[in-house]
Amino acid sequence: MTREELRARIDTIEESYEFFLAFAAQGVRDDRESPAGGQLRLFLGKATEALTGLGDGFRALVQADRLGPSGPSERMARVLAEDAECALAAVELVAARPAISSQLVDNLNATIHLRALLTDLFLLDELLKD
Repeated sequence: MTREELRARIDTIEESYEFFLAFAAQGVRDDRESPAGGQLRLFLGKATEALTGLGDGFRALVQADRLGPSGPSERMARVLAEDAECALAAVELVAARPAISSQLVDNLNATIHLRALLTDLFLLDELLKD
């Protein structure tokens, strides 16, 4: 994974989260009955793709690009991998539902796993600016 690829994944995850926030505010009972439902499924798919292998990709970037001292960088790669896997599990669980409500998406947004991942990504995004 290159820095640009990591930045693109970060952007995709953040953009998806922003859409999830907007969808949650709509009060939709069933995404299949909402004009935004198709977009929701699209963003769930994009988030799934961006989250898949994120930890391994970052670990490879750390090794190839020397993003910092190897010890702290490797530990952060483990944290990112774990947080990404937990967030991915939650996103995939929601995506697998035949009907998705705004309340369900609101609960997804509130999971500590997705929030932990987002704060990891905010940190990494700043580190990549150096």
